[in-house]
This record gives sequence, structure tokens and C-alpha cells, in this order.
Amino acid sequence: MRYASVVVDIPTRGLDRAFDYAVPDALAAHVEVGATVLVPFSGRAVVGYVVSLAQEPPAGVPAEKILPIKQVLASSAFDAAGARVALWMAEEYACPLATALHPFLAPGQRTRVVRSDTGDWTLVNEKAGPVDDRWVRLSTGASAFTPRKNATKQREVLTALAAGPVRMAELGAMLPGAAASVRALAKRGVVAVEVRRRVRGGETTTLSSARAARPHALTAGQRAALAAIDQAREAACGDVVLVDGVTGSGKTEVYLDAIEHTRAKGKSALVLVPEISLTAQTVGRFRSRFGDDVAVLHSRLSTGERYDQWDLARRGEAHVVVGARSALFAPVPDLGLIVIDEEHEGTYKQDTAPRYHAREVAAHMARERGCALVLGSATPSLESLERCREGAFGGAHWTRVRMPERPGTSVLPTVRIVDMTKQPKSQQAVFSVPLTAAIEGVVRRREKAVLLLNRRGFASFLMCQDCGCVPECPHCSTALTYHERTHELVCHSCGRRWPGYLTSCPSCGSRYIGAYGIGTQRVEDELGMLLAGLGPAGEGVEVIRMDADTTARKNAHQELLERFDAADCAILLGTQMIAKGLDFPEVTLVGVINADTTLKLPDFRAAERTYDLLEQVAGRAGRGVRPGEVIIQSYWAGHPAVACVATHDRDAFAASELAARSEAGYPPYSRLSNVLVWGKDERAVRACTDRIADGLRAAVGRGWEVVGPADCVKARVKDRFRRHVLVKSPVGSNPGPLIAACVQAAAPPRGVSVSVDVDAQDLM
Repeated sequence: MRYASVVVDIPTRGLDRAFDYAVPDALAAHVEVGATVLVPFSGRAVVGYVVSLAQEPPAGVPAEKILPIKQVLASSAFDAAGARVALWMAEEYACPLATALHPFLAPGQRTRVVRSDTGDWTLVNEKAGPVDDRWVRLSTGASAFTPRKNATKQREVLTALAAGPVRMAELGAMLPGAAASVRALAKRGVVAVEVRRRVRGGETTTLSSARAARPHALTAGQRAALAAIDQAREAACGDVVLVDGVTGSGKTEVYLDAIEHTRAKGKSALVLVPEISLTAQTVGRFRSRFGDDVAVLHSRLSTGERYDQWDLARRGEAHVVVGARSALFAPVPDLGLIVIDEEHEGTYKQDTAPRYHAREVAAHMARERGCALVLGSATPSLESLERCREGAFGGAHWTRVRMPERPGTSVLPTVRIVDMTKQPKSQQAVFSVPLTAAIEGVVRRREKAVLLLNRRGFASFLMCQDCGCVPECPHCSTALTYHERTHELVCHSCGRRWPGYLTSCPSCGSRYIGAYGIGTQRVEDELGMLLAGLGPAGEGVEVIRMDADTTARKNAHQELLERFDAADCAILLGTQMIAKGLDFPEVTLVGVINADTTLKLPDFRAAERTYDLLEQVAGRAGRGVRPGEVIIQSYWAGHPAVACVATHDRDAFAASELAARSEAGYPPYSRLSNVLVWGKDERAVRACTDRIADGLRAAVGRGWEVVGPADCVKARVKDRFRRHVLVKSPVGSNPGPLIAACVQAAAPPRGVSVSVDVDAQDLM
């Protein structure tokens, strides 16, 4: 008899190990690592996941004392290496074992045991699954069959099938009542009905940038990067290659060639992109090179679509998986290469449990599976740069390869910083004189432009001109944003909406309420007035706005980008989702409305994120034969994060930023963990946070620092009070288990929630 180690799906930090069960002979063929099973636990049946198998019972435990597995609920979703990665995640990110396994499960699987109204425990087993279609085709003897004169429907069916097999649903739509004729013809052997698996989620796009034509020759930087990747893959020990290439330097071509080499060795590849807006373009490029060998996974697909694409990888029918952060856990067999494009992006950090960072999990996964990890960016994270400087991290070798040139005649755009403090006060706040002139030039030349503003809505806040009151959400400590198109005040923390524009101050009753700050809706309106003032030249210029409001619908990202791509002359206006990865050679102008939005956030990464955003959006210009121009409007033009973009000098910015980080003990010179406590009872939240902070100070050793507790910047969200404690620990430390133990010792009361965010990105 075999024995299985099973992680029970009870999300509590108290269950920090797997439990052993016997595998009955009747289930032996179906119990494998990665399977979902039903097991007895503490007097009731619970769902669990098999993480290992053994031929002998655990040492010191009589075989007859080990309870058997009751039922297999779902087939294997991960292998032994995936199980080891999940166990590492549970320790590293201080989350329950079952929570760490959830990302590995099949999309749509919701298997749990719940208590009914009668008090009984009931199994709920909801699973997405394959969809089978019926197809009709002519049989080999169909040519010898002649329908009766009055069999009109049969003749129509045979005519429709003469061009090839047809799905039964489509045949029925074309010829109502065809089903009876098909049954009659099938009995005579004239047609054959087959059941075929339908694969959902096969996206297509008309984007011109979604085709990857093979270049005549690679640049020197591309050849060096490809050689380093091949060497890391051949080493098969989890080595990391950081491809540090300027915008437009051809990093995607390096990925494509590296995957071709990987596939030639019989291995598979996994590619992560940071934004859903990049998925259609990236998937199109990879499918233009690898055809149907590509599966795609991201959150905008339906559950059924995600399941089919996930299952293509599991069955070995697709060997290249492209997707967003969660695609990292796809069951890719014989993995030889992992690619993380735009590796600096904060979207690779999961903001709900398990709060993993895709870069760190991918590095550990590469070591477990013996494959290579490629990190690509025009603005690499300071953590990655520091690891490359050290040469090694986590037992793997880290190599940085620079790609400083763009292929062919394309060059980096010229960048002009406009100091808004020196602009004429009569000038409208949205567009400076230089940016206005540049937009007019684009329109006259019938080219394309990209305008970045990292705020959606019409005005960022309302303020009373008499008493200074700023209306806030009554459920959150967040100023309300005015959306003029829908005439609503919106809280961007909890999503609540209130119709209408405030006509009087809620504090003093004054009627002098003004809108301050600018959002994408207001810029769109100002842009419309600017184009109207150009007369005939401004006609026919398509203005396309991309923000969270216009892209909420499925496929909206792709449709908006396809409109921009197809237009003769267009301006793409949006938030940071348009700042990275997009490749439109016709774009000759990039304008940044306000470069200081992210720079003034109370976050030690604010300068790095600002530089990355500006450098990335600047790279959208001049990717074709025509030169590009970038105009950045700023009220803090002398800040290194802004000034260094003008010269594309990453090293100068990094030097100043690293010096500040080193002095303050922030990453990459430490690990930063955030312990967040929230609840409706403010007194209970404060008491719990104090206990956690006291416990941490008593437990940490030399080189550690506990900061706080303090109210969060967003001190209240959805009627919950929020406080946090920061923990700085040495780079090689493992803070997860220590923090988890202190949280458990603090015994958070009912109604108070605690989350542990190791390597935190969001401190708000």
C-alpha cells in the first residue's frame, strides 16, 4: 500500500505541515502528486491536496492507525517540483500551506466542504472542464448516395458539407431542422458525426505590432544576450540573465530566439508580461513564430477559456505559455526557460494571499526545475541590478547583459523637460506651450502621439474655496474624484459612487466648490478643444482614452489599441497602462502631462517608479524611421528621477537612489516586510498592532529593525481602520516564519484581520 502526504484546505497558519493518509487499492491509479482528494480530518471530511507519495508509512506510526483517503475529487494539477515550490512559498511569504497551493490548481476549481442549514457537511465540487462539440462530415461513400426528390433538407445538408466538416451547432443555425436530416443520413452511413474538443481562449488581433518578422541580423547586444541565455539554460541550475536593453532594443526578438533554442532541445518555455494591455501584442508575436504551440493565460479570459489554455499546457499540446503573473503556476512540462518581461513592474507582486513576488518565485522555480530565468527591462529594478553586481543570489549565478542600441536606423527619442513653474501663468494648466506646439505639429504631419497622465477621472478632488474642506468618501480616508462624463463622485479605494456634482460644501455650506487637479477625462476634453481650434487640420484626428474606466469591459484593451493602430492620425491618451511595451512605429510624440504624480507619494520607491514610468513611456516614441520627441511637464524638473530621463542616464539615477537607500537601510540593502492590521473596532486594531510590534521587537536579532506601529496612509478603507508595522531585515534573512509566529502569539481577536506582506511593494 502507498501513503500520501496531504495538505488539508483549512486556511490557518496553525496548520503548518502536511498529514499522512493511506491510499486504498481502489484509488491507487488516481492518487498522484497534485491530485485533489477528500480525507477525514478532526472528525469530518475535508478537501486536501497530495504533495508527496511514499511506499512506507511514516516512521514510528503503525500502518493500521493511518486513515485512508476517501475520494479523488480532481486529477493532478501540479507535480512534485510544483509542490516543493508551494511549500517554500508558504514559509517565505508567511501564509497557510493550502493558500500557497491554490495558484497551482486548475482554473475554476472550487472544491470545498461546507455546512448546510441542517448542520450536515456537504461537498461542493465546482470545476471548469472541457467542452466537446459535435462535427458533421461526409463519409467516404457519400458520393454514391442520391437523396429522394422530396428530401430537400438532406440535399441542403450535403451541399453545406461539400466544402468540409461543419460544427453541428453552426449547421443547425444555417439550416433550421438539419438535426433530423443528419440523423437520417448518419444511419445510412452518408455522413459521420464526430465529437471534438473545443479549445476556448484562442485570441487573435489585427495589431500590426503583433507580428514578429525575423530580422536579417541581430545586433551585438542581442547576440550577447542570447549567448548568455543559452549558457544559463545549458547549466540547468537556475541561473538568471538580466537583459538590460533600452526601449526598442529588440528584447522580444531575444526571447523568441531563446525559446526557439529551448524548443529545439525538447524543452518548454513560460513568458510573463506585466500588463493585460500587452497580452494581445505579445501573444500575437509569439504565435506568429510558434503557431498553435502557444497557450495564453490572464485574468480577462473567462474561466472556461483559462481552463482550456491551462489544460493545453498540462496535456503537453502547448509548449510556450504566455500570460500575466498567475501564468507562472501553469503546469508546463519539461520547463527549460522562464522569461519575465518588464521585470521591474510592481504588478508582479500579488496583493492578496499568497503575497508572492513573481520574480522571486520564478527564481526559486528555476532552481527547482533546473531551467534558466530571463529578466528583461529597459529600467531594471534596483534589486536585480544589485544582485547582478554581487554576481550571485540564492545559490544561482546572476548575469547582466546590456543592449544599448536600437536595431537599424531607429534611435532613442530626444527628451525635453518643461519646467511648469516657469510657464506663463495665463497658459492652461493641461498643456504647456511646447507641448501644444508639438501636438499641433503631429496633427499637421498626420502622425501619432501618446499622452500620459497617471490619473483617471475629470478632477482629482473637489475643494471648498472658503474653508478648504475636501469631500472624502464616508467609508474611506480617500478624497472623492469627480467624473464629469457620468456626473459622479467616485471613491477609487472602495469603488462607491455618488451621482451629481456637489453644489455646496458639506462642512460650511459654501457654494464655492471647485475642481482641482486633472484627470484623463479633463485632458480628453481639453484635447478636443485644442483640435477644434486647428480647423480642418484637426478634423479626423481620433482621440482614444485608455484608463480603468474605458478598459473595464472584456477585450477593451485590445479593441482600443487596434483602433489606434488602424487610424491614419490619432492620439492615445491614458494612464500607466500605455507606458510600457507597446510598439507603434508611427508614434513620433510622447507627452507627459504631469511627471510628479507618482513622485510625491509617501513611498521610498516613489523616485524609482517615477523614473521607470517616464523612461518607459518615452520609449514609445521614435520606434520607426521617423525620429521621436518626448515632452515631459514637471513642477520638479530638477529631481534626478525627472532630469536623468532627459539623457536616458539610468546609471546616474541609480547611483543617487542607491546612496539614499543605503543610508536609510531600504531594499536592495534589506528586506522590507509590512504587517497590516485592520478591522471595524479601532481600539481592538490598535491593541493588536501594539502586541505584534512588541512581540517583534522582543524576537528580532541584530541587524533587524521594527518601525511603528502607525496608521496607514489610507487609514480607513471600507469602514475598516488600518494600522501597520514595518520590519527591516538583512538581505539573506528569512523573516516570514518569525513574523508569522509573532502574529500568532498576538492572538488577533475576532473581527481583526492581519496580513503579512514580505518584500512589500505597497506601503499605503
